[in-house]
Amino acid sequence: MNKSIKISSVFPKHLFWDVRMEQLDAEVDQDLIIPRALFMTDEQSFIHDIEKLELIYSNAEIIDTLKTTKERISNKVCEMVAHRYHIPVFRRYSN
Repeated sequence: MNKSIKISSVFPKHLFWDVRMEQLDAEVDQDLIIPRALFMTDEQSFIHDIEKLELIYSNAEIIDTLKTTKERISNKVCEMVAHRYHIPVFRRYSN
């Protein structure tokens, strides 16, 4: 994990359309960065997307943030994260 990485060098700009990426701080803005990095992921891009996050954050930080975020993260993304980290499946929305 390396919290000194520039977010703009790791993630595409369109994920952070409403903020200045060069001002994002991996530690301070964790609650924004983690969900946004996975917001548009799907089964094909998930491994690539989660590996980018893992360069910066621990598994526990990723899981905890996704469980508490206000961002609209799909249940499918939560399931993929749970399977990757071998934890019980969690969901953001009831079915």
